[in-house]
Amino acid sequence: MNDKAPDSTHPFWDTPKAQKLQRQVSNRFTLGLYMLANLPAGLFSGMRVEHVDEHRCVTSVPFRWRNQNPFKSTYFAILSMAAELSSGAPAMIAVRGAPASVALIIVGMEAEFIKRANTKITFTCEEISKINAAIEETLQTGESTTTTVTTEGKDTNGVIVARFHFTWSFRKRNK
Repeated sequence: MNDKAPDSTHPFWDTPKAQKLQRQVSNRFTLGLYMLANLPAGLFSGMRVEHVDEHRCVTSVPFRWRNQNPFKSTYFAILSMAAELSSGAPAMIAVRGAPASVALIIVGMEAEFIKRANTKITFTCEEISKINAAIEETLQTGESTTTTVTTEGKDTNGVIVARFHFTWSFRKRNK
């Protein structure tokens, strides 16, 4: 699997369909409408996509009463949703821009909770090139491909509070 240079644009991301989805997930209103219809817990928690492109995705979730566990920190499921969004949004955009239909699904997740999450948490996934390469491989071979990407969650002081590893599976659909 080849990683693209940081200054290049990946072909999956350079299509009108991918660019439209990228704009939609980057817009709070249209993301909110999507979550209202498909992921109401994400809307309720206040998750946001702060930035998404072919190199990096940044999501956030606020620390507030409705996201807390009994220990006065952010509930792990809320952290997991925001972390998943940081790898899932770019995966969906790349799949949308692929030249053939590709199915995607998470087949594994591993999490490390390092510190109490009691401020706004920002998740960053910088391994989007691995997602693009896995999609390229499944398109070329016709076989299912998996890749594991890491996302780190940091508090407002820049301290890592959680690290997630998501394993995504991609499969070319037969028409």
